[in-house]
Amino acid sequence: MLPKLLTLATCLVFATSPALVAPAAPQLKVYFAADFKDAVYQQKTYRKVASSWRQPADTPDPGRKAVVIAVIQKDGTIPEPALHSRSGSEAWDAAALEAVRKAAPFDALPKSYPRPTVEVHFHFEFS
Repeated sequence: MLPKLLTLATCLVFATSPALVAPAAPQLKVYFAADFKDAVYQQKTYRKVASSWRQPADTPDPGRKAVVIAVIQKDGTIPEPALHSRSGSEAWDAAALEAVRKAAPFDALPKSYPRPTVEVHFHFEFS
């Protein structure tokens, strides 16, 4: 059973201008375990993965997403991230996994966080 998750309030739409936004656009949403409250750490993690993301030419159908799960350890390293949910596009799924891999290692977990790891879900959506 997955732990209850808390959403990072921001989401990034990968577009340069509202006039250029197509009916469907890629988005990244990040969800941390509910007991992880450090918003600054969450935002830094989000930005690091977002900057590593390279959208492939092959996109999934609108409304579909790839979900990548990573477990961040105390020192910021992650074991191999897992593709938890497929989007229907192999290229999209591979790019999502690669973005999380390239972003690692992350910052060390805050000393105030009592657990040795935190589970994070990265949703690469096309909506």
